[in-house]
Amino acid sequence: LSSRFNWSELIPLRLWGRTLGLQTENSQFLLEGMPFRIFGGSMHYFRVPREYWEDRMLKMKACGLNTLTTYVPWNLHEQERGKFDFSQNLDLEAFLSLAAKNGLWVILRPGPYICSEWDLGGLPSWLLQDPKMQLRTTYKGFTEAVDAYFDHLMPIVVPLQASTIHYPPRPQYKKGGPIIAVQVENEYGSYAKDPNYMTYVKMALLNRGIMELLMTSDNKNGLSFGLVEGALATVNFQKLEPGLLKYLDTVQRGQPKMVMEYWTGWFDNWGGPHYVFDADEMVNTVASILKLGASINLYMFHGGTNFGFMNGALEADEYKSDVTSYDYDAVLTEAGDYTSKFFKLRQLFSMIIGQPLPLPPVIESKASYGAILLHQYISLWDVLPSLLQPIKSEFPINMENLHLNDSSGQLYGYVLYETVIFGGGHLHSRDHVRDRAQVFVNTMYVGELDYNTVELSLPEGQGFRQLRLLVENRGRVNYGLALNEQRKGLIGDVFLNKTPLRNFKIYSLEMKPGFMKSLRHIAGWSAVPDYFVGPAFFRGRLWIEHQPQDTFLKLQGWEKGVVFVNGQNLGRYWKIGPQETLYLPGPWLWKGSNEIVIFEERTAGRIIQSVDIPYLGRTQYVD
Repeated sequence: LSSRFNWSELIPLRLWGRTLGLQTENSQFLLEGMPFRIFGGSMHYFRVPREYWEDRMLKMKACGLNTLTTYVPWNLHEQERGKFDFSQNLDLEAFLSLAAKNGLWVILRPGPYICSEWDLGGLPSWLLQDPKMQLRTTYKGFTEAVDAYFDHLMPIVVPLQASTIHYPPRPQYKKGGPIIAVQVENEYGSYAKDPNYMTYVKMALLNRGIMELLMTSDNKNGLSFGLVEGALATVNFQKLEPGLLKYLDTVQRGQPKMVMEYWTGWFDNWGGPHYVFDADEMVNTVASILKLGASINLYMFHGGTNFGFMNGALEADEYKSDVTSYDYDAVLTEAGDYTSKFFKLRQLFSMIIGQPLPLPPVIESKASYGAILLHQYISLWDVLPSLLQPIKSEFPINMENLHLNDSSGQLYGYVLYETVIFGGGHLHSRDHVRDRAQVFVNTMYVGELDYNTVELSLPEGQGFRQLRLLVENRGRVNYGLALNEQRKGLIGDVFLNKTPLRNFKIYSLEMKPGFMKSLRHIAGWSAVPDYFVGPAFFRGRLWIEHQPQDTFLKLQGWEKGVVFVNGQNLGRYWKIGPQETLYLPGPWLWKGSNEIVIFEERTAGRIIQSVDIPYLGRTQYVD
């Protein structure tokens, strides 16, 4: 590690009128003709409040990194087909410009598929309205949608490329932008369903003006299946197996070696432990990678949060949904605080870089606002007639195919299926519940149906009664071969005494901002009784005297649901853990009165606690 690099002049705003960008030559990277190594870190703008983007970038610089890597989530930028959003926390241009301002180059990973423990790997759920959809292939319905998306995305990205010779820059970017490389898709070697697909994505980028170095990214097993001509292959891993980097030479000779994802930690699933990865082992592996002359990107440098309903899921032996926190045991915590990994890496990188590193920014203090009383509630059953118009259908309809959101279907959240039954008996889902249904007869809770429980006994009763199935979409799988099967809600018939249920009223519970606003003004809120069983909405107020600070909400005594603060969806909680606190960013709080609304599926507490330390659960070291 004795070789020193002085890159003080190689930062985006210092290279006037540059034309070359990042190139490869004789197994090394050149930036503007000078030897360069990528010391990168991943941070996703969509997982971090916009007010904190710059703080996290300054911490990257202070750690010794020179490059920021980010995915672009299609399913946020085009939530409804044909309606594009690049504003506020999704202002990609502002994010990339801020990286340049703070001396960071950018590797952009625009997908269209991004994996990332994100719902459907970043693909919009409305793609699944087509029963024949083949995601991540050259199927016409998929490529037409990608083309329309890239037609909107690329005009934002293209002027922010580092090399300016090929494309007339916007006046404010005469010096070129920060993007030095663009990734073609993401880990396609692990999917590899269409040999023509990677060429299609590559050409979709090139035809829209992408001129920077192209890269692919795969784990070792997928490496040879994810290649595309004209793109540099990179590898993803956590443990450096002997010969792993040399294996890159077998698929591409004489090229620089790059670890696109060096996994600094790991993600968590509901019902599992909070995974951690030993800091010394991590830093020693990074040192070994650098000793071998490779470039590296730390995935993640800062994980952030799966706010709202955006978490992904795994489907290996069984379905497991990801928790709200994307702390990842990364170099910075979920709230952007330093870890021992940060200081150990800073020491390592400072030995290699031939200049003093910037001082680490001061940490923002966290607040403990104490107990917050949820003093009012309204039952879901009382909300239905006032706020929601049901869709009437003879057959059950899956979430994505409900006629909503300008025909883009329901994206996330819950769906309530209501029908009339006579008598009780044997209810069987035939494994058509995605992902979890609470079953009620009238308003009486009977039980749950999910992947493991597919049948219930319904009590006998006089006359006609309402059967209600409240189905939660717990997050679409984001990795593996089952992407085409990620429709949610009821995906087929449910049977009572071997007869399929018919004639449904279907209520969509996406809990979008408009709905939450209407909920505030609805009649029927009342004082919370001593004992109450959901599903219901609860509300209370948090009063803040001074400048708001980050805090964490602890939901002890609550069972399962979602928390909203001033209309912002913080994400899901669930008593099975591991995660016990939800991150609440200070910028989302107001001085004075703050509204807290909780949708609780079953057992409600009376209070929640605002604490200044997160608790992400019982830890287990990654094998």
